[in-house]
Amino acid sequence: MNSTPFKVNREKLENHLFPSLLANFLAFALVSSFPTEQSFALTITTPAAGSTLTTGTTVTAHVDLGKDTGIVKVRYYWYGEQDEVLVEQDDSTATGSIVAPVAMVGSAEQEPAFGGPLKVPQDRIGPMRLLAVAEISRGRLGTRSIFDEVLVTVNTSALLTAIDFETEKPLQLGRAGQSSAYGHIDSLGKVFELPVVADFTDGVTRRISSPASGTSYQSSRQNVIKVLPGGLLQIVGNGTATITVTNHGKQASLEMDVNVNDEPNDPPVADAGMSKSVKAGSRVKLSGLKSRDPEGEALYYSWSQVRGSKVPLLDANNSEASFLAPTVSEPRTYRFKLRVTDKKGADSFPAFVDVSVEP
Repeated sequence: MNSTPFKVNREKLENHLFPSLLANFLAFALVSSFPTEQSFALTITTPAAGSTLTTGTTVTAHVDLGKDTGIVKVRYYWYGEQDEVLVEQDDSTATGSIVAPVAMVGSAEQEPAFGGPLKVPQDRIGPMRLLAVAEISRGRLGTRSIFDEVLVTVNTSALLTAIDFETEKPLQLGRAGQSSAYGHIDSLGKVFELPVVADFTDGVTRRISSPASGTSYQSSRQNVIKVLPGGLLQIVGNGTATITVTNHGKQASLEMDVNVNDEPNDPPVADAGMSKSVKAGSRVKLSGLKSRDPEGEALYYSWSQVRGSKVPLLDANNSEASFLAPTVSEPRTYRFKLRVTDKKGADSFPAFVDVSVEP
């Protein structure tokens, strides 16, 4: 028997396989020699970021406190992915456009500590943000807040049965001949969102305006009502147009009659500036100075916060807004939205800017 083939295979093993196994073993040994990475600040561990939850169910919220000490309680809030961060409120039964009802309050006595049973919103589907805000006692110095936030997807097992619009039908837009003062009437270039809801087989009516919930929009006349990204609509001409909304095989249509001043007007463009990193305790300036209007008209500004624990935002209706960067134990991201409007009432598409606050 010729032993050459065996010799060749053996050489291949020695020259290729053994070094590869040795390298993998050394890599494993090197990684294993380091301790498991731990959080240095409050971190939501359950539900995990990116997880999918079912509407109306209850999950057990867990947080890792890291090295943050002196925590008194942790409040949990649910927000839509692009919802404005609203005023914090202890009362879970609170309602109103300027209040975010607390979903759950965790304390040290609970099991798990500062966590517990957390109900997934019953009337929302799509991407949701879970915000946990911890209150830390500083003795005579009072308290300060820290936060963590995760993005999850909320789905329902119930079937969608019908779509409707929470508005008058047909929808009348504009009042021709009237002065187009900012914020008073609809005009060319006005951007708006339709309040679209759907009925489901579990008897719950849910908001489905966002394309993230599976909703798509189509306009019968793009030269009257234009469909923009994100489920936004824009008035671009006079006349009648039909908007058709589709979600999970169901459709609904809404007729719109547009009658606005037809003076040509291109919408402005919002520019919220470049994302930045800042130190805790510093004064942060948000600049919309690079926003522009094609006709060179003066602009009206509107800043709002859409991510992170609520911070007092100064000069929210000016070209430059500002806030004081809060104390953090690890880098945390705050996101802000800017919309600008010209004197004739045309709106910009929203612009966003992220501010990373570091310890």
